[in-house]
Amino acid sequence: MNKLTLCVMTSLVVFAGNAAAAPATYKIDPSHTYPSFEADHMGGLSTWRGKFNKSEGTITLDKKAGAGTVDIVVDTTSIDFGLDAMNEHAHKADLFDTAKFPTATYKGKLAGFKDGVPSKVEGELTLRGVTKPLTLSINKFKCMPHPMHKREVCGADAAATFQRDQFGMSAGKDWGFSMDVNLRIQVEAIVAE
Repeated sequence: MNKLTLCVMTSLVVFAGNAAAAPATYKIDPSHTYPSFEADHMGGLSTWRGKFNKSEGTITLDKKAGAGTVDIVVDTTSIDFGLDAMNEHAHKADLFDTAKFPTATYKGKLAGFKDGVPSKVEGELTLRGVTKPLTLSINKFKCMPHPMHKREVCGADAAATFQRDQFGMSAGKDWGFSMDVNLRIQVEAIVAE
């Protein structure tokens, strides 16, 4: 092997290493991303669970620098409790008021990195036109080559709790309903082409 060949090969290896460590942008896979939640019914009588069937957005990730961003838009009209009557009520003004607020957004920064993996997202939730700080704990995070798309895909499971009355959703409060909402998000995102 001559010096020129060795030099070219070394340059390619260094370039490939830098490219792998470079910041990347990932597009949310809507067929594998479902923000879900749990909310009290009748002051502890039972727990209602629901999810949103449509969401989109982007995530940036720089593993080497320990940085990244999250920008998600949730279609609130896609709410699904698994019960038509509850779905219909959720669209009304005392809950999501989807006629006025058809989307909710979450924007934040990945934080708490260890070995290139974030442990939380420090951000803001906008729901019904109200924006409040909300930190998501990342319970699980993994990146790997996607077997079909041949590009990197990252997945996470994240959680947080917030008070729904702070966003103008106080239905049931006078009857003793807890205003706590446990938010749970499963997300998969594939690196953009």
